[in-house]
Amino acid sequence: MTAPLWTLDALATAMAGRVVGPAGAAATGISIDSRTIQPGEAFFAIKGDLHDGHDFVAKALERGAAFAVVAEARLADLPSDGRYVAVDDVLAALVRLGIAARARTAARIVAVTGSVGKTSTKEALAMVLREHGRVHASVASFNNHWGVPLTLARMPADTEFGVFEIGMNHAGEITPLTGMVRPHVAVVTTVAPVHLEFFASVDEIAAAKAEIFSGLEPGGHAVVNGDIPTAPILIETARRCGATVHRFGEGEGLESRLLTVDLRPDASTLTASILGRTVTAEIGAPGRHIAMNALAILTAAVLLGADLDRSAAALVGLAPPKGRGARFTLALPDGTATLIDESYNANPASMRAAIALLGQSRPGPGGRRIAVLGDMRELGPTGAELHAALAGPLAEAGVDRAYLCGPLMHALWQALPDPLHGAYAETSAGLEPNLPGEIRAGDVVMVKGSLGSRMIPIVDALKARFAAQTEPERA
Repeated sequence: MTAPLWTLDALATAMAGRVVGPAGAAATGISIDSRTIQPGEAFFAIKGDLHDGHDFVAKALERGAAFAVVAEARLADLPSDGRYVAVDDVLAALVRLGIAARARTAARIVAVTGSVGKTSTKEALAMVLREHGRVHASVASFNNHWGVPLTLARMPADTEFGVFEIGMNHAGEITPLTGMVRPHVAVVTTVAPVHLEFFASVDEIAAAKAEIFSGLEPGGHAVVNGDIPTAPILIETARRCGATVHRFGEGEGLESRLLTVDLRPDASTLTASILGRTVTAEIGAPGRHIAMNALAILTAAVLLGADLDRSAAALVGLAPPKGRGARFTLALPDGTATLIDESYNANPASMRAAIALLGQSRPGPGGRRIAVLGDMRELGPTGAELHAALAGPLAEAGVDRAYLCGPLMHALWQALPDPLHGAYAETSAGLEPNLPGEIRAGDVVMVKGSLGSRMIPIVDALKARFAAQTEPERA
């Protein structure tokens, strides 16, 4: 029989909570969503920006929650016959539980941050480490002030490897999160001009990302991108925090270095020197940026005690997550086209990587490379300039047509030569109706933009119009 995630006594003690009513003796899991809660899980009534979890306590209990963790001040508003653990503040109690979960495990822990590639690197690390033991990892992009403690609190005591994603858009956000996670290895994938609305420079972004090293366990390791201009900031901070630094990239003298890479439309093969050992790996997802992050993945895995050859072999199973490069075949009346879904989010670095990925694609006979791009948000006063600067990467990638939407993308529209002009609209909704009629057999269409640009509906419309099928995974 599987042991419960938390006994009631252990959970209540860790949170300094008070048991009220006939609460179940244990919790099999932890949920903050009454719509998806499973019988036996504990429901945490967190108050968010839009909704207060206390409004959904009754529903969670009806669906079989073992008990609900609620604020003492809200008890009077809740069903009198409910099953509760009452605390001072529900989010603060979740943080305390996460800290207790970290304290009770002997797992080797890695934390990942970076301007680009956090989630895909986290997912790949989890996949690689599953070849070596029991893994617990962040789901989706649970990387903020509630996502990190929630992921910690969900970590079983017998976990052997923990993989955590840590994000930020302001200075000072990472410090408390890495302090909870207490990683043995901390990875910074890259530093790029992201969230410039909240930072005066890329150097400031690097300093904020480097906060991840402040939570490292004694004797911990920092894995940093050695090719980027802000690497010295990361390295200096890591060393000041007592970490051993391991740089990855293409530069001479780096501890983990890319030696050769064969970039193909659906995959890549690389040879690299990882901490002094040469290894070859087939990577199941395409793109130079994925190949570069593979260096960080293999480096971190080895530092956590994983076998290098087994870890490299596991990378063949890597597939792009939803909205981050997933490919679909579109069925047109006279043939097929390919859709590359990069709609999850965008910043200048990830946009350039996605454009380069489109450039690696091979259109069918008579087909074209088509970029459908929406605004990149939170770039501050340099936003228009950063959008216009994408004209060069589009030309280098051999893109034939660009369909753009959003006020910032108008700067790119003006910078493009006429042959690349597909269509421009102020919003994605203005672009969506006519776009399907522009696609023809053999085309490769890549869609990307910030979440606020609402590019996902464009992807959904194309998939629905052309009965999209997910392209088969590589063996």
